[in-house]
Amino acid sequence: MRKFSLALVASVLVVALACNSVNNDVAEKPAIRPPVLSDPSPLPLSPEESIKKIHLPEGYRLELVAAEPMVQEPVAIEWDADGNLYVAEMLTYMQDVDGRGEDEPLSRIVKLEDTDGDGRMDKRTVYLDSLVLPRIMLSLDDRLIVQETYANNLFAYRDTDHDGKADEKVQVLHDDTPDKRNLEHQRSGLMWNLDNWIYTSHPIRYKWKNNQLEIDSLRDVPDGQWGLGHDDYGRLFLSSAGGEVAAKGFQQMPAYGELDFEKEQYAGDFHEPWPIIATPDVQGGKIRLRDDSTLNHFTASCGQTIFRGDRLPKGMEGDLFICEPVGRLIRRAKVLTNDGVRVVKNAYDKAEFIASTDMNFRPVNLATGPDGCMYIVDMYRGIIQEGAWVRPDSYLRPQVLRFGLDKNIRRGRIYRLVHEAIPPDAKKPSLLEDSPGQLVQYLSHPNGWWRDNAQKLLIVRNEQSVVPDLKKIVSGEISFWNKPAFRKTSPTVLGRIHALWTLEGLQAVDKDLLIKLMQDPLPELRRMAVWVSEPLIEAGDPEIFEQLTLLANDEDTDVRTQLAQSLRYSTPEKATPLLESVIGTANNHKGMIYQAAQITMGYLTTGFPVDIQTDHLNEADKALVIKGAENFKSLCSSCHGSDGKGLQFGGSAMVAPPLSGSKRVNGDPGRLIRIVLSGLTGPVDGKEYPSTMPPMLNSDDQWLAEVLSYIRTNLGNAASAVHPADIKKVRDVVGRRWDPWTLEELEQDGKR
Repeated sequence: MRKFSLALVASVLVVALACNSVNNDVAEKPAIRPPVLSDPSPLPLSPEESIKKIHLPEGYRLELVAAEPMVQEPVAIEWDADGNLYVAEMLTYMQDVDGRGEDEPLSRIVKLEDTDGDGRMDKRTVYLDSLVLPRIMLSLDDRLIVQETYANNLFAYRDTDHDGKADEKVQVLHDDTPDKRNLEHQRSGLMWNLDNWIYTSHPIRYKWKNNQLEIDSLRDVPDGQWGLGHDDYGRLFLSSAGGEVAAKGFQQMPAYGELDFEKEQYAGDFHEPWPIIATPDVQGGKIRLRDDSTLNHFTASCGQTIFRGDRLPKGMEGDLFICEPVGRLIRRAKVLTNDGVRVVKNAYDKAEFIASTDMNFRPVNLATGPDGCMYIVDMYRGIIQEGAWVRPDSYLRPQVLRFGLDKNIRRGRIYRLVHEAIPPDAKKPSLLEDSPGQLVQYLSHPNGWWRDNAQKLLIVRNEQSVVPDLKKIVSGEISFWNKPAFRKTSPTVLGRIHALWTLEGLQAVDKDLLIKLMQDPLPELRRMAVWVSEPLIEAGDPEIFEQLTLLANDEDTDVRTQLAQSLRYSTPEKATPLLESVIGTANNHKGMIYQAAQITMGYLTTGFPVDIQTDHLNEADKALVIKGAENFKSLCSSCHGSDGKGLQFGGSAMVAPPLSGSKRVNGDPGRLIRIVLSGLTGPVDGKEYPSTMPPMLNSDDQWLAEVLSYIRTNLGNAASAVHPADIKKVRDVVGRRWDPWTLEELEQDGKR
């Protein structure tokens, strides 16, 4: 590999920053909600006609990147390091009102190319065919990692003869356990984050090592559904459509446990969307509609992203964008901080950044592109809910049939969001051919897409030749980085952060460098130094702990919070004095520092979440309950709340009945098993709920026994554990019943 000098890096970085810089400090005007279209047409429109129905703030516009027949049923996009676009097409998703044939291997991933540089794709190749609902893609180098629905195995594909079609398939994760859950509850994401962990929307993450994925299961962590985003500093952002929570999991990294602030992290009416079209096709029914028939609460949030590009107005950088396909809109949220707590707030007053009066506009995914703009994946179809929610007895099916929404299939659009005052970056990436020195330059690129891919490629290639210069970059020895004009907002600060994590991925971080960073004038670097030092914290290194002691009173809230979180890898003896010092700096018991430190103390003293009660159980039942707590957190808590008391946001009705203190939970286990197997509908204790409990017939008996054992012995309940034999006994009685129970039916059937 070609060597390069620090002086060369410095000079080229200056040139690179100058060449890629653009004046994006553009004044923006607020979004204004137009009148609601009360009687929309369900007929599909051409892409040109559909764009006219999409309302954006003044100055913005959508450009068509691809449409049918070039793309059909698109659900996710991924660029490779050379800027080619891969699109996952779910060609069997809800092709009729019953969702028949969804598990047939008829879906695919297509590769799109813009050969003339006009921003619109003009070449299409089927990269992978005969897939079952592909839902996960991760571009590695010249390989694409893919996961299909109903499976947990992961494969890396490569096009070795450069004809645009994959001809090499290598398994990079072996897990033959099928995933039988409803497809909406399965993993998505597979995102290489700043910390070099590859995250999914569920409590599991991977590390790329020796051309394989090593798995790491996480406990007591937030989970999401469709989509996963991250900001410049590695914080994750999840959504839960089933729990009707548009944004969650963004307070701390999942390795540190779950920490959400039910009220404090949402400003104003954040949970209320503002569609401009009547939305009759909402699974929750009339309880989810305003008087003008518009959606009154997020119900299908998905595909979220933090915008990290440089070719839209500067005020957009770091904002959270969330798709709401039922409401035909995209939310823009500001991410603020209050006493260390991240707070999301609608960027507009009772209006949305993007909203459409086209009934078939179904945004499902968002991404920052290599050109610095934001891309929108529009599935453009009639039915957006999966078949479990469109059953014959549902509120939704008559609405689907009334409007003929089941007829609009096999379309799809991809848009590029641009601003009239800022040109997209015309430079096409060629990172696969670039030298290690050029990749190091891109660690300071103003567009996060370039920074992420440069870091990933250097690590995947194990480019040890760049280590000496990366250390100098991290240390700030390039003089122009120390100028005040580059602090805070300069991509070179982020360049130092990416260089540090690149060293971490190359296993080349040394203790002296971390100690120096812990004394850096920039709090962002001090925080990262604590985070990266976790292996040394786990080893009990005395020099590192000497620095951590000083940071316990750091002036920056995020630094102290990170210290409290990273001490999870220490021992109670070493960590407790530091945690007590950190807690002493907390302004109140509801703030971030206090809560993070308390969670860490819980892990250090018990080895598992402090809210799991097992003292009264035998060893076999204790194992069921501890595993069941993980199952509950990964799925059930999104509707029932982490404490089992139900979720209620913004004054809205609860999403699902509370489990804590429920007579159905504490009573005859046979009735509870029936509910979990086949679902529950209708009023519960005289109250209506917007969601129907979906059937879980396809879940195995062991999994169900674990989660029901946790529910019945914890969450304020004091019943007995449930065993796999109990589940089988009920299955033998009720068979393959898919129709949800009513309470009246349960009373009668429970007597059998």
